[in-house]
Amino acid sequence: MSDLMQRKENSHNMPSHYGYRKEFNDLVNNFFGSFWETPSASEMQTWKSLEPKVEVSENENDVTVCAEVPGISEKDLDLEVSADGYLTLSGEKKCAKKESGKGNCFSEIAYGSFKRTIPLPWDLKYDAAKADFENGMLKVYIPKSKEEQSRKKKIAITKII
Repeated sequence: MSDLMQRKENSHNMPSHYGYRKEFNDLVNNFFGSFWETPSASEMQTWKSLEPKVEVSENENDVTVCAEVPGISEKDLDLEVSADGYLTLSGEKKCAKKESGKGNCFSEIAYGSFKRTIPLPWDLKYDAAKADFENGMLKVYIPKSKEEQSRKKKIAITKII
């Protein structure tokens, strides 16, 4: 029984189960061919690095969505808000790299397209939404409807002795 509980280790002292994801992806890709390609871990990391980090906050009058989009121009961003309460931010981080001569190169900078949809669980006036962009920060302001503003009610708390 103790043999079953031991982990087999490879030459890098990493448990062997860390390679299971790659083996599974290879199995799926070989079986389905190019019909259903599963992304590699590095591709998933690249997509995640392009996806903007967001912060959603509210006050009594409106909802504010802030998104970090460094290295992206406002003309390369697209904002859409749907009537059913979803804000979609999409864009593209373009490579401004110029080829110059021979040599080795190392880069951790990701380029490409992204799309992020944020659910907004409030009754909002989508027609009155506005957005500001400054220094890589996008801020979207959406006012709450009068009904939404009046929905909160203070609840009294009684201490039981």
